[in-house]
Amino acid sequence: MTRLLIVDDEANIRTMIRKYAVYEGFEADEAPDGMQAVEMCRSRHYDLVIMDVMMPELDGFSAVKDIRRFNPQIPVIMLTALGEEYDRIHGFDVGADDYVVKPFSGKELMMRVKAILKRTGGEAAEDRFVMGGLEVDYSARVVTVDGERVAFSPKEYELLVYLIRNRGIAVTREAVLEHVWGYNYFGDDRTLDTHMKLLRKNLGPYGKCIVTLRGVGYRFEKDA
Repeated sequence: MTRLLIVDDEANIRTMIRKYAVYEGFEADEAPDGMQAVEMCRSRHYDLVIMDVMMPELDGFSAVKDIRRFNPQIPVIMLTALGEEYDRIHGFDVGADDYVVKPFSGKELMMRVKAILKRTGGEAAEDRFVMGGLEVDYSARVVTVDGERVAFSPKEYELLVYLIRNRGIAVTREAVLEHVWGYNYFGDDRTLDTHMKLLRKNLGPYGKCIVTLRGVGYRFEKDA
């Protein structure tokens, strides 16, 4: 599976990016500063680095230079609150593949990640899930159950994809609402209950794979 390294001194930004990355099927590690990022890149393989510019200990530009010395091919997307042309040019000069100015859209960032991985030959996130008679084609947004195509509403489909991509992991109701309905969802919890009920019904015999964890949330189990 494609692994990303997210480097930013702001924990909330790292958490937000990681949530979007996991939703897209990537694995993701976090580093709070440039020095730790360099050491992590030395010790394990990453397919792409998302690197903030302004950080304590070691800034993003310097960290990218250090990483490039022993891994010149790894793709890098720079994040910065600076919008001046000089800073963008400097980012490209040190080897950045793309440059994103804060504040940014998590979805747009993931689109840029995918585009760079495709261009550089990096491993792409899984594009299909198959479990017995249940098949989900992510690129076509098509779900089939025992050979029959099943119609899902957009939210039901996104809910199913989120659960599958986090299969085997307990996900809270809050996490589901944030990822499927919006990062700062403040609506009625019954919306989730209704969609979950419809999703299980449309999945037929595979609806039992979505296990309710009382007081916590849900878990998608392949062998339920």
